[in-house]
Amino acid sequence: MGPAHIHHDSSKLCQSRRRFICGLAALGALSVNPALANFVAPLTGCRSLKLNNLHTGETISTIYWENGQYHEQALLELNHVLRDHRSNEVSDIDRNLLDMLAELQNSTGNTNPWDVISAFRSESTNAKLRKAGSGVAKKSYHCLGRAIDVRLPGTALTDLHKAALAMKSGGVGYYPKSDFVHVDTGPVRRW
Repeated sequence: MGPAHIHHDSSKLCQSRRRFICGLAALGALSVNPALANFVAPLTGCRSLKLNNLHTGETISTIYWENGQYHEQALLELNHVLRDHRSNEVSDIDRNLLDMLAELQNSTGNTNPWDVISAFRSESTNAKLRKAGSGVAKKSYHCLGRAIDVRLPGTALTDLHKAALAMKSGGVGYYPKSDFVHVDTGPVRRW
């Protein structure tokens, strides 16, 4: 299968009336899950992501949330692009992780596509990487679809790391030698 190029036109989808409706939905979401309080910006409008999977060459540019709800088709497409490229296994990516990524991008002001180094990882892939001694956690959030390793072309890695830490949501790992930042939806921690 060749590289996927998935694109949804977002120019007409985020208008002021919709923002008002999305804002009301955001207030409801915050009352149900206070942990989402750090994501007020993406909750009050449409949320979109542009990703470039460095291992498969696949790209996606999609709105995955608007009018108070996630778009299931867009989530399926994101799951596919963020699959384990070694085993080709697909899993549901944590929606909070997608929201973290959208908010992190908003905070940088950089609209370039994310370079994805690693997202979902199967248990077997994780075990192989651990055995190879590449510093992989035994109970990795990658295996749960709750972690992603990324860089954002046009934003210095140190600035991306600082922006991720400033969100105070989940885990943040800094890997300057490998040129990526890890973010996950686990407990707030850093390394």
